[in-house]
Amino acid sequence: MGLSRDDVLDEFRQAEALLEGHFVLTSGLHSNAYLQCARVLMDPARAARLCSELADRVRHAFGSQIELVVSPAMGGVVVGYEMGRQLGVPAMFFERVDGQMELRRGFAIPKGAKCLMVEDIVTTGLSSRECIAAIAREGGDTVAATCLIDRSNGTADIGVPLIALAELEIPTYQPDDLPESLAHVPAVKPGSRTL
Repeated sequence: MGLSRDDVLDEFRQAEALLEGHFVLTSGLHSNAYLQCARVLMDPARAARLCSELADRVRHAFGSQIELVVSPAMGGVVVGYEMGRQLGVPAMFFERVDGQMELRRGFAIPKGAKCLMVEDIVTTGLSSRECIAAIAREGGDTVAATCLIDRSNGTADIGVPLIALAELEIPTYQPDDLPESLAHVPAVKPGSRTL
């Protein structure tokens, strides 16, 4: 495999996508660091480089059995498209409608399709599990999942094998149990989904 964990993190640093401060994550947890994948993926060459490595890891683990890439919007759309391109299979995404993941825009998952669920970042695995459940509800079979960064450092259980370019351990905190270093710093919510 070509890119090491340090190589991947260097890509994030070069893209100014590894932010420090006080952040409210999509999960509602608080953190002193945030990974802004949109900054990494805005450069097509960087996106292709990272997703090429991820696609190689998927091929190594699962051969050519992947028939479809499925992502949750918003964070998974660009990385999902690029993974579909790299693997030579169609890519589609679920959108959140009234709190539920739904296929729109004429997307449909063929019954029994072998799916790869693709995210940008996994923190708790909640969005991943929701997307995998939606894939099953639509008749697909999620073989595995991928992400650029696994913030859980390998502890998130999403129900299928998870392949990440890099694992990180970035502590997260409940809103009522913040460390002193964050307690007096205003929190920002840089993600795309409201709580």
